[in-house]
This record gives sequence, C-alpha cells and structure tokens, in this order.
Amino acid sequence: MSDHPERSFFERPVTAVAPDMLGMVLACGDRAGRIVEVEAYGGADDPASHGHRGRTPRNEVMFGPPGHLYVYFSYGMHWCANVVCEPDGRCGAVLVRALAPLQGIEDMWADRPKARRQRDLCSGPAKLTAALGIAGDHNGVDLIDPTSPVSLRQGDVAPAGHATSARIGISAATDRPWRWYTPGDPNVSRPPR
Repeated sequence: MSDHPERSFFERPVTAVAPDMLGMVLACGDRAGRIVEVEAYGGADDPASHGHRGRTPRNEVMFGPPGHLYVYFSYGMHWCANVVCEPDGRCGAVLVRALAPLQGIEDMWADRPKARRQRDLCSGPAKLTAALGIAGDHNGVDLIDPTSPVSLRQGDVAPAGHATSARIGISAATDRPWRWYTPGDPNVSRPPR
C-alpha cells in the first residue's frame, strides 16, 4: 500500500473530498480495509451535521485541522469514524460507512463474532470501527502522521467509478446526494434508496 495523502487533500470542500476517498485504505494497527462507501457532512449549512449548531466539546475535532479522525459514540452503543475536511476552523467531515476488509481479517472476526460472512465485517459505520478496533481514544488522531495508531493511505487499486445517493439513517437534509459508494461492491452497507 502506498503513502499517505497530503494535508491539502483534506483542505477542500467535504463534498469534493468524500468521493475521492473511495479506494483509500483505512488502517488501525494491523487491521485495514479499502473504503467503499462514505457520506459527507458539512457545518452550519447542514442540519444533519454534528457541527450544525456550532462548536462544542463533543464536535471540536470537526472544526479542524483537516486530516484528523473525528470519532463519536452513536446511540449510546457504537463508535463511528469520520475524516475531518475543509480548511482549519471550518466544520466538515466524511463519515466512513463501509470497507472491504484487507488485513487483520482474523482479528476482525474475533471482534465481530456476529458477522456471518466476510462482507458483513465492515458493511456499516459501527461494524467497521468494531472490526478495526477504532474507539473514542482515537478521536483527534492525525491520519497523515505515519506514527499514528490510525492511518489513511492511498490504495493500490483505484475504484472503477462511483455512484451517489441520499445519505442514510438521518432525519434532516435527507434530499442531499452526499453519499458515495463503489457500485457492485458487496461490502457496501445498503443499496441506495
């Protein structure tokens, strides 16, 4: 697998970064997966975003610097991982929704014992964080720093294209086509609605 992207890659609008993340590799320790599905979340102009109402202790990481990991606890049970985008001080992040498992698959099975097939290991935002071992103590880590416990790297295989749909599992701004995924990949969390 090749090198980390430059920080400038993440300093762009979240809707530009999100589709370009497809095919990249998210890794935590010895576990890794290729990104096959993402969703973009903005700031004050996006009522579905954690940053919609401004900066708080919970969402502080979303406001920069770009290229860091924003991890939050969802529904009191699951961790979700996002990559911070936009220039420092502006709110934006890309939720990683699904991965194709690449490395550390036996450890993924150990942490996801309810998965029935390999494609179920990372086919959703909470599933992939459990499979990779990403949790709250990873909030704020620099994904570009090679010494970081969680990293984001360019993938070896470029996706053959992408498709878009509305975001999933939200109740506000449901009409925005801010979900990108690799069509036909069995690891994608859900078909488009």
